[in-house]
Amino acid sequence: MNEVLATSPGTQTAVARKRDIGEVLLQVDNISLRFGGVQALAQVSFDIRKGEIRAIIGPNGAGKSSMLNVINGFYQPQEGSLIWKGRRLRKMRPHFAAKEGIARTFQNIALFKGMSTLDNIMTGRILKMRASFLEQAFYLGRARREELENRAFVERIIDFLEIQHIRHVPVGKLPYGLQKRVELARALAMEPELLLLDEPMAGMNLEEKEDMVRFILDVNEEYGTTIALIEHDMSVVMDISDRVVVLDYGRVLADGTPDEVRNDPAVIEAYLGVQHD
Repeated sequence: MNEVLATSPGTQTAVARKRDIGEVLLQVDNISLRFGGVQALAQVSFDIRKGEIRAIIGPNGAGKSSMLNVINGFYQPQEGSLIWKGRRLRKMRPHFAAKEGIARTFQNIALFKGMSTLDNIMTGRILKMRASFLEQAFYLGRARREELENRAFVERIIDFLEIQHIRHVPVGKLPYGLQKRVELARALAMEPELLLLDEPMAGMNLEEKEDMVRFILDVNEEYGTTIALIEHDMSVVMDISDRVVVLDYGRVLADGTPDEVRNDPAVIEAYLGVQHD
């Protein structure tokens, strides 16, 4: 087996823990997405089960990020639907997705660079705030209580991700790997039921990747968060995922356990054959 699809011994002991996989949380049902004459996704179907780590992989340009954008409502497909907790949704909207507990990190970091780590993570609590504008403006009663409660929640996330030392540092001054961790923290501040991670380890060195793998596993185990991730490091994907769906030219090429996908001739050909630009 080529090393592109091989496993990495460095994380195998970390994933020996058995996860409690539940019922279907999200069903992607025959989703097709076009941009003009470009077919980004073509009749894509798969599901994500509660409690699992579900990987979405494929060569560059296969439609992986487009799929995440459909799931959290950034893109509206021309065909197909999403079934979220048993409810069929013809269209998903970003605000509805956030309220329903779907959080997202991005391939290109989307943080407020001039704001501190703490303030960036606090933005993930906005939907949890119930105080009126007047209460917030004058820091009255409920607004004060919410501020203290949300700050305490965020501080627990900061401790969980081991970023106490950068609490008050503007994120624009942080190295890339720590910015990725802050973005993960902001997503966790939303208390997501489904966490979408778009290349969470892209551009990281080995040590940073090992830290991120550990945090992803801990988020899944300790918070019980269902995770769907896009990742190009196949050693990581094969080690930490419960199931893997492979996209190629916007279509589902394979879907199964890491072992099934790793040994699928079509998947091997897609990775070793023609590369999509």
